Amino acid sequence: MRNYKLYILLIFCLLASGTAFSQSIKVKPKVAKAIKKADSNAIKAHIDYLADDKLLGRKPGTPGYQMAVDYVIDQFKKTGVAPAGENNSYLQTVRLRQATTGPNASIAISSKDGKSETLNAENAVIYPNPAQPSVTIEAPLVFAGYGISAPDLNYDDYAGIDAKGKIVVVFRGAPEQFPNTIANYSMDLQNVLKNAAAHGAVGVIVAAPTDKAKLPNLDKGVYSVMTPNGKVGASRTYASEEIKLLANISYTTLQKLFTSNNLDLSKTQASIKSGKTASAALNATIRANYTSTYQDIESYNVVGKIEGSDPQLKDEYVVHSAHLDHVGVGTPINGDSIYNGAHDNASGVASLLEIAKIYHNLKAKPKRSVLLVMVTAEEMGLLGSAYFANYPTVPTDKMVANVNTDMPAIIAPLLSVVALGAQHSSLANQVAQASSYMGLTVENDPEPEQNRFIRSDQYSFVVQGVPALHIKYGNKTADGKNNLDETVKKWREVYYHKPQDNPDGIFDYNAGKKYAQLNFLIGYLVAQQPERPTWNKNDFFGTRAKK
Repeated sequence: MRNYKLYILLIFCLLASGTAFSQSIKVKPKVAKAIKKADSNAIKAHIDYLADDKLLGRKPGTPGYQMAVDYVIDQFKKTGVAPAGENNSYLQTVRLRQATTGPNASIAISSKDGKSETLNAENAVIYPNPAQPSVTIEAPLVFAGYGISAPDLNYDDYAGIDAKGKIVVVFRGAPEQFPNTIANYSMDLQNVLKNAAAHGAVGVIVAAPTDKAKLPNLDKGVYSVMTPNGKVGASRTYASEEIKLLANISYTTLQKLFTSNNLDLSKTQASIKSGKTASAALNATIRANYTSTYQDIESYNVVGKIEGSDPQLKDEYVVHSAHLDHVGVGTPINGDSIYNGAHDNASGVASLLEIAKIYHNLKAKPKRSVLLVMVTAEEMGLLGSAYFANYPTVPTDKMVANVNTDMPAIIAPLLSVVALGAQHSSLANQVAQASSYMGLTVENDPEPEQNRFIRSDQYSFVVQGVPALHIKYGNKTADGKNNLDETVKKWREVYYHKPQDNPDGIFDYNAGKKYAQLNFLIGYLVAQQPERPTWNKNDFFGTRAKK
């Protein structure tokens, strides 16, 4: 009986630690040997080059970004990675459009009694339109809560209101009962715009959530990707030609609208937060006039391929992605104005280059093919990955999974990981197996408030229906305090999106090597299995997957 109890206790401990017998895998000796050849010194060398001052922060469209592109291509050639871009090259052209609202933009609200108020810059800002240089629109208003339609979660802001031909007013947010990743998806502005268009709206106005919240500064414009035929190929602020207006208004302005309609704004906010919709027609009309000016530049995604070995499965692809860009030269901090982006995301690019080397040392290739995609314009709104996911250089339905690497924060030993997004699909199996093999614990996200699920390039693939994940650090620490998130928060205050994120910063290159090994193994296991990854049954994202 004592032995039986000891056996049960052992089983419980293994399950509690995130390691189960079903998760254990045997890695073939040749694969294990290739994995072991990953090199922390190579990780460092890649970061040192990509985050050097001479690349001037790798902003898309600059000579520094082109140097990064050339470096990646050179590394691909050295490790036998074949070109998989356009026209048998390593490149996919990404045409970025910087759109700016003209100086004479105006927006006015007319109430039902005929009174009109022109809103000033403190109360309203209009986003530029990347497809229409000049827009005039006049339409009635309707309040649509968060702008969410999720009947499978018993919530639909559009139920009971008519939005056709109207401008909808929304808050950015989601009901408090929504799980974190679903809330992130639901409040994504692109999805709010698409849902408004699906309900026949002609405009969207986002209201500030409090009277202290500031409106966004759009002086530098917003970016979109244009297709070769001049259409909008990817954007975070444009969904379709049906939506003629996207604007922000102050909380005070919305409060006036609610008061004039005998509605209680604070009670409305409390209602939708609790999951009870409170949409209503607003007896007012908005008239807006604005122009948009454009500056177009060319940038590139870099796409390489490791061809699979199975006659049928080699036409399917596991996609590893990392963003190659950073923000360039900006406001000086402590005398330095070059935003090198060593962690964000030279470290992620270095990880993919090391994955390429692991495959180079692995003579027997996996059954499926593997794409290594270094995307541009992540810092401009995930635009490079959105364009690739929308217009891939391989057949869209042949991309079976995405494993993304973005700023893994290699500042301490890697003892546990968070697999953002994996809980929604069968990819959780490969994460569990690979992590167990690597001696890593899989944890829940220690910082759900960071909204990282929709803030990195895996999200572009999720939107297109491709199961995807993003491996980040867990909380486990060598001293047993298990508070790595606190260390990372302090680190971010000094380094994140600052010139101080350079090769002289804090690095644990062995952790970088371990990230590369783990991500390689996750992708390799997916590439080897006979079945494609699948969304979990009735999963929120699976039901919304683009068919």
